[in-house]
Amino acid sequence: MKFCRYNDNKLGVVEGENVHDVSYALEAIPPARWPFPRGDQFVVHLEAIVKAVKSKGLGSPAGRVADVILRNPVPNAPKIVAAPVNYQLHIKESIADTGISMGRAPLAIGDAGLFLKSPTSLIGPDETINVRFPDRRTDHELELGVIIGKTCSDVSRNDALDYVAGYAIALDMTVRGKEDRSFRKSIDGYSVLGPWLVTADEIPNPDALDLEIKVNGQTKQKSNTKNLIYDIRKLVEWGSQWYTLYPGDIIMTGTPEGVSPVQPGDVLECSIERIGSMTIRVGAHRSAVASRA
Repeated sequence: MKFCRYNDNKLGVVEGENVHDVSYALEAIPPARWPFPRGDQFVVHLEAIVKAVKSKGLGSPAGRVADVILRNPVPNAPKIVAAPVNYQLHIKESIADTGISMGRAPLAIGDAGLFLKSPTSLIGPDETINVRFPDRRTDHELELGVIIGKTCSDVSRNDALDYVAGYAIALDMTVRGKEDRSFRKSIDGYSVLGPWLVTADEIPNPDALDLEIKVNGQTKQKSNTKNLIYDIRKLVEWGSQWYTLYPGDIIMTGTPEGVSPVQPGDVLECSIERIGSMTIRVGAHRSAVASRA
């Protein structure tokens, strides 16, 4: 199923061009008291929610996908775990383009390690990426997003996909510079997730998915997850060796070659095979707007 969060926090199932309101299924989430349990509770109880939807059925469409406001489908993600330099051709372009590497030789992913992005950076596709520092280069990085479904630690490679709830399109926006990656990539709105969460059963092989991003109609990144250096199983296995992974944790799996700067007014069209597509606009942060006034 394709689950979306839309409008005023309604839960929807997307079929074709339509969205069906299945907010009734959120009753499967039990009430909680402080201290609240770790994890996004929609993801924690996804199996029960799917069962409720299958039992009651979708009914008539609530509207067209194009007419609703699509929000980040995992609003309470505990953390974002991201993989740097995970496509060989992106490593090569980082070496060739000092605007990306800032003159530093990129490490291999096994040496660089994973890094964390703040979950407060998460937005959905119908929000706006507001460029925070217009005097610095801000790049798009299209990635497959993996949503963890069950609490896990020290997961084996063979079992890794058993802990995945689903997949989404992810954008890892970044300000180029010499500061730490996490610092430059955790700005508000610099992690985009959407347009919905596709349950893992619909994508039996996440390591063979075409992905593409167009900026103002021009293709910038186009590759396939088969080109990942560390595949999805390896990333879940490796990440769980360092952190306990919780339901709703997001793994951003790395970006292929073709990253390029964006400016306010740009339109980004992102697509990943078996997931779908989303369009997101680039705007200017209020501080930048104020400075021009």
